[in-house]
Amino acid sequence: MTTPVFLAAAALMFLVLPGTASADSSVGQWQWPVSPDPAVLRHFEPPPQKWMPGHRGVDLASVEAGGILSPAGGVVAFVGTVVDRPVITLDHGDGVLSSFEPVSSSLVKGEEVTEGQVIGQLSTEAHCPVACVHWGVRLNGEYVNPLNYVSDRRPSILLPLDG
Repeated sequence: MTTPVFLAAAALMFLVLPGTASADSSVGQWQWPVSPDPAVLRHFEPPPQKWMPGHRGVDLASVEAGGILSPAGGVVAFVGTVVDRPVITLDHGDGVLSSFEPVSSSLVKGEEVTEGQVIGQLSTEAHCPVACVHWGVRLNGEYVNPLNYVSDRRPSILLPLDG
């Protein structure tokens, strides 16, 4: 008799825990920040502990000097240089921030952006062996996989079962 109650309570806790991607209503609803839909050159690799090395975002193939697009509406939270790379960070509300580097932008902090708006240009600083943009997403201060936020619009390809 207590098993269904326990399962329902556990499911409810999972849905409302802060910091989980499922708690964010924008998951799977954003557009890609580059066009055409990019190849992922390096995937999200969260570190085992916050202070340890990892890859806190994804590297997306882009065209050199290509426009970087806002994946969703928001407000510019930061434009400047971090270490030696130009960075722009957008606040999408509900604790969700997205950052892009190396991206130079003429936008200013506090400026509103819409989904699909060009927010900057890919800078010439080398980040990958080919032109790419590093895209990071934070939810309530924790890095999460940016790919969870896009609906992959590429066509599905069915392969035969026998290989």
